[in-house]
Order: sequence, then C-alpha cells, then structure tokens
Amino acid sequence: MQNHLFTNRLINESSPYLLQHAHNPVDWYPWGLEALQKAKDEDKPILVSIGYAACHWCHVMERESFENEETAGLMNTFFINIKIDREERPDLDHIYMDAVQAIAGNGGWPLNVFLMPDGKPFYGGTYFPPVRAHNRVSWKELLISIQTAYSSKRGELGNQAENLFQHLLNANNITNKDIETDSDIFEKINLKVIAENILTNADTEWGGFGNAPKFPQTFAITYLLRQYHYTGDEAALNQAKLSLDKMMQGGIYDQLGGGFSRYSTDAKWMAPHFEKMLYDNALLLNVYAEAFQLTQNTEYAAVIRHTINFISKEWRSENGGFYSAFDADSEGVEGKFYTWSKVEIDSILKDDSEIFCRVYDISEKGNWEHTNILWLPYNLKNKAEILGIELTKLTGILSQCLTKLTTKREARIKPQLDDKILLSWNALMISALCKCYSALGDSVFLEMAEQNLEFLEKELQDPDGTWFHSFKKKGAPHNAFLDDFAALIAAYLNLQEVTGNLNYLLKANEITKHVLLSFSEKEEIFFYYSPVHQKDLILRKKEIYDGATPSGNSMMAFNLLYLSIIFDNSAWRERAEKMITSIGKMLIKYPASFGNWAITLQMLLNGIYEIAIVGDHFSEKLKNLLKEYIPSRVLQSSISSNSNSILLKEKNPTNEQTLYYVCSDYQCHQPLSEVREVLKLINSDKF
Repeated sequence: MQNHLFTNRLINESSPYLLQHAHNPVDWYPWGLEALQKAKDEDKPILVSIGYAACHWCHVMERESFENEETAGLMNTFFINIKIDREERPDLDHIYMDAVQAIAGNGGWPLNVFLMPDGKPFYGGTYFPPVRAHNRVSWKELLISIQTAYSSKRGELGNQAENLFQHLLNANNITNKDIETDSDIFEKINLKVIAENILTNADTEWGGFGNAPKFPQTFAITYLLRQYHYTGDEAALNQAKLSLDKMMQGGIYDQLGGGFSRYSTDAKWMAPHFEKMLYDNALLLNVYAEAFQLTQNTEYAAVIRHTINFISKEWRSENGGFYSAFDADSEGVEGKFYTWSKVEIDSILKDDSEIFCRVYDISEKGNWEHTNILWLPYNLKNKAEILGIELTKLTGILSQCLTKLTTKREARIKPQLDDKILLSWNALMISALCKCYSALGDSVFLEMAEQNLEFLEKELQDPDGTWFHSFKKKGAPHNAFLDDFAALIAAYLNLQEVTGNLNYLLKANEITKHVLLSFSEKEEIFFYYSPVHQKDLILRKKEIYDGATPSGNSMMAFNLLYLSIIFDNSAWRERAEKMITSIGKMLIKYPASFGNWAITLQMLLNGIYEIAIVGDHFSEKLKNLLKEYIPSRVLQSSISSNSNSILLKEKNPTNEQTLYYVCSDYQCHQPLSEVREVLKLINSDKF
C-alpha cells in the first residue's frame, strides 16, 4: 500500500476526480455547507477549482501546482479551497463557467474561480502555469495578488462581485417578452436557411465544421442528413457523409479498440485529444445509425458494432450501467496507450509492416509528437488503387495486422477509468442503442438498453420515486438535474418505440409532469437546470445552448412535442412551440449552437407521421419498419386496440392480421400490411 504524506477531506468522496486530489497538500473541501460556512466564519475568499477525471490540463495543473507544498501553503493560508467534479455538479460548473467567460472571454477546464464568502465570483480563469509563461501570470503570483486585493481593496472586490452577479442574472433572463414577433420561425423556408448557415462553416475537404480544434457536431450532421431526406439537397448529404467518413478514418476514432475521442486538435481528425467520453460515443452512434439507414453504407454499420463492442467491453458494469470516461493520459503521458513507434510496429507485424505503415501513415519520425497515431489519410478503396493491390487482399492483410496490434496493446497500462455512472449520459446511451437496434436489427443492442434502464431504475431511483444524478457505491448522490430527466424521458420514448411496451410511455409521461412542476420558470416557457428545492446555488441557471450534449431545454421541447401527440395534449405542444419561438432568431442564425433545437423544428415543419402497428405479430412488423429511415414520426405498437392511447384506439385488425396505420393529425389512411406500402404512402403527396 502506498504511503501518502498528505490526505485531505476529498478522501471521503466517491468522485474519481476528487479522489485524484485527495492526497494533495492543498486543504481541499468538497462543495458543501462546511466549506461555505468556514469561509464566512473566517472571512476568507473561496477558491473553487473545477475539472473532471479525464481532463488532461487538470492533471497538468495538479502536478505543477496542487502537489507543490509551497503553493499549497499559500492556498491554505489565504483561501478556503473547494474542489468540484464538473460531471457530478454540472449546475455549479455552468454558473462559474459563465462567470469566467464574462471575465476572461473564454473558458475551459481546469476552471479556477475566486469567490467572496457569500459565493459570488469576482475573478477567475482556466489553466495557470507554475511560472510566468506565454503571457500568463503564474499561479503563485495570482494567489498573492488576489489575497492582496482582498485585504486592501475589499470594497472594490465586493462591488466587482455584485456587478458580475447582476450580469449573470441578466444573461439568465432569456425569455423573449415579444415572442409574437418571432412567430415566422414556423415558415418552412427557415429550414433551408439553417442548412445554408451550417454549410457556410463546413470544411469541404476534411469534413466537419470550422477550424481546429474540431468537435464532431453530431446535431449539425443529423440535420444535414435529414435535410437531404426531406428535400434531396445533395450538398447537405455530401457534407454529412464527408464528416462521418473522415471521422471514422481519423485518429479521433480508435482504429484498434473502437470508440471516439472527444475532439481533434487538427483539421484532419488525425490527432485527437485522447479522452473518451460516454456521451460523445452515444451521440455519434445516433448519427451513424441514421446515416446507415439513409445510405446503407456497411462501413457505418462496422463503426457502430465496433464502438458498441468497445463500450460493452470497457465501460459496462456487471449490472448493466455505463461508466463515464477514459482519461486522456496513461502513465502520466497524454495518448501513450494509443500511440506507436515504427520500430514497435515493425517488430510486431514483420513482413506486413511496410504495407500497414503506408496505409496508416506510420513513419520513423512519427506523425504526432515523435510518435505515431493510427489513421487513414485515404479511404481503403483509394489506397488500394494507389498501392496497386486488390481491395479484398488489402483489407485481409490489414485485418490481421489490426488484430495483432490490438492484442499487443491490451498488455499496456490503460488510461484511468472514470467509473461513476451518470443518469443523463446513460440515458443518451439507451437512446443510441435503440437507434442502432433499429438500424441493424441486432437484439444484443436492445438487451443492453433494457438492462441499462433496469440498472438506472434500481440504483438511481429511490423507492419514493426520487431520481439521482449519479451513482457510486460510496458517497451520497446528488438529485437529478434537468438534463437527467430530459434525457431519461427520451430514453423511455425510444424504448417504447422499439419494444411496444406501453409502460415506458407512461413513465415518460409521469416524469414529464414532474419536470413541469419542479423545473419550470415562472413564465412557463423554459426550464431551470436545477430543481426548485435546491438551495446551495447563487442562482438557478437556464441552459438553452446545445454544446457537446443537447441542452435540457432542447430535449424537453422535443419530449413535449412528441408526448403532446401521443396523449393529445395541446398545452404541451403549445409550450414546445413557445420554447422554439423564443429562441427562433438565434436558432436560424447560429444553428451550430442550437443544433438539437433545429432538428426538432425540422421535424415539426416537415410534418410528423403518426404510425401505429396493431396485431398479434406486431414485433416482426415493427422490426421491419424500424430499419427504414423515417425520422419525423411517432410510433406505437400493440397486439390489440387500446382505448388509453389515441394512436391505438379503435384499431382492430381482422383475420389475425397485423397492420400498419399511418395517420396525420389523427386522420388515418387505410391500414397497410407491408412496409413498402407505408413508405410509398409517406413519400406520396397525400401528406
């Protein structure tokens, strides 16, 4: 057992990130009443440092500053020091990230924020070096200057904190008081404008959008796929496919183990920031599943299977929950687990090494920081032509090589696993598995989704119905946030679609009622991120922007729209439309920041098909329908008519038939017996 010179209060926490700092000489506190009261009692400023377990620069700052005894001495003398895992407390991260962005004009992690004893921020930034470098003040210099200002200019800092707090309040007041003036958001021409605005920022050579660093932007790709489906816009389809193709050929995709890293540091998707997150992989599975349904590209199916296999093998608990992330670093070095020297590859692959290295861009000098990342600058068909080798022969050689390298890599020390289980990210994964099951028909995916939901209902829900944000065997859980509930509702809806289990739908309905009661703003348009009973925040944030994950508000807009059709609830549809209307102008102009909103608007304006499958053999008929690309629909299935469901009501096939009922605004066409008839009807001008 390792002996530690220091142990602080974080040793009692469950978060892997907080435990990483439990043996710092810094006198860290977790966020809570003890630390906040101590700051008031001792009249000291609070230093809040926020990060997450897979964060490379968080590790760097810990090694350089938080493990340094002299630096820790300054922190302990002058401040009450609080460490926060942003994935456990995203509510706090949202507030203090907004503050730092207002102060510094940018944000990121580690996020270091200085607060008055009442919790209001007055200064902050991200990473600070141990010595002055690159026009950045050193961490020790900053600590001393903050302490000096707090001692000698307390009034000025108090005013600064109050002004910043008022700015945060004003920025949080996002409800448009003149929403009637934005009612033209529901003109179909806006969908074309949104697509054009997305494509304005497209990289037409390497895929994706914007310059490096490049993030997947799955919502934009999904929107473009659907825009092609609805309109035949070839430019939209080409950019979507290019983005998906280049990502799966890039180093951002783990060519050996499967799964995607968080983002690429270069424009070609070659050099990733190596941390792997559950939510990224869930969202990418979604879009690859839709792309497969639309194009039938078998390479997309292979990526789906490879990625799900990675998640199942590395991130799935024995009871079916999904862990959060892999660190970017292993053995203290970023990317060490994933990179190779040419000498190493030569020794493993022997005679096949030359051709493998030519395909995967491996060289003596390395393609990244004197080492090599496996990636495909060209697709295999083009590379086979360049090399003058038959494609099937090339893929056979490469397959054997990849197997050998995978076996060798398994002996390496893996990146650290963040094994906390988050409700929202697991719910996103359930939806992804449902989409992949729909596209590929693999029952294993559905089994994983249902087992995951059973785990969530057992471990993240109290008998009284209270849901929690995260699960670890040790430590008290935090109550669920808006994102958790919004993603969970969507997961129930997706499971209902692929199984025909009405109970999932009823649970989605009940949770939606809870969200309306506990998270609604006074104007009853948007939702707060935190529930009404939570008292340890300086304000309740309203998040509307879609970032790496969809915002809780955009997910709720979709959920309300979907459920309004299922339960014939006009008030819920009106609220969804109000939400979209209130951000309408921003949505059209900046679709990269409102991608999930745009998808819901796209669905609404193109018309939503109401499809019911009724009969003794609905499972087979359902599976046939799910394979087809029908993105704008609600779907229910049942053995028999059900008076409790408006879509299933009064639908009674005769002669032991199982039939498809295709409806719009509850007006149904003649029932159909074959999927091809459903597609023909939907693609006709009768809707």
